[in-house]
Amino acid sequence: MSQTQSPAVGTQAPDLTLKNQFGEDVTLSSFRGTKNVLLVFYPFAFSGICTGELCEIRDDLGRFQDDDVQVLAISCDPMFTLRAWAQDQGYEFPLLSDFWPHGKVAQDYGVFLEGGGLAKRGTFLVDKDGTIAWALVNEPGERREFAGYHEALAALRG
Repeated sequence: MSQTQSPAVGTQAPDLTLKNQFGEDVTLSSFRGTKNVLLVFYPFAFSGICTGELCEIRDDLGRFQDDDVQVLAISCDPMFTLRAWAQDQGYEFPLLSDFWPHGKVAQDYGVFLEGGGLAKRGTFLVDKDGTIAWALVNEPGERREFAGYHEALAALRG
């Protein structure tokens, strides 16, 4: 079980600053006022379901990310693992490392599994004001469905 509950739809998203696969800092609040952000927490790089989900985003990137939306994928893997995985799979969106302090951001979002040291499949759409507009949390072995994200994004765009 995670130690905290996930933030509710309609509440402020916890801010975060994590290193991407290239060692660059990425801060959620830096997108405020300019872009909506899709946060995609996943258990492990190079694992079957995670690869399938991120390949779904990669293969249809225009439906997930554009001038109005930024995808940020987050796991507790080290940065160098994320860089190798991004190169291997051709991911052209940031993969953020929540490695140290281990799982801190996943804890802030209520999706950290202490016993395994990994994140559940938490998906959060954060609007331009920094408010959570839509959320879905699946267990590690349950593939997520992105249809709700596409509906929520369409609603944000009016």
